[in-house]
Amino acid sequence: MEKFPVPKVYGAVTVGERGQVVIPAEVRKYFHIMPGDRLIVFAKKDGPIAFIPADNFSEFLDQAAEVLSKMKKGAV
Repeated sequence: MEKFPVPKVYGAVTVGERGQVVIPAEVRKYFHIMPGDRLIVFAKKDGPIAFIPADNFSEFLDQAAEVLSKMKKGAV
């Protein structure tokens, strides 16, 4: 999976009565998200909310650790 240097806005979604949202088709295609795939849901108390494919979770953590390390060193 490619790294996203800057987040991209893909549109807005509406929460249904059962709390479901539809992930935009462009996002599903780009990240190869298929019906039945599991997503990890992250959220801060006051936002934002993020979905990360479970298969990419360890890669996400590695990238987050790298960014945090650079921030501590003042490189970011």
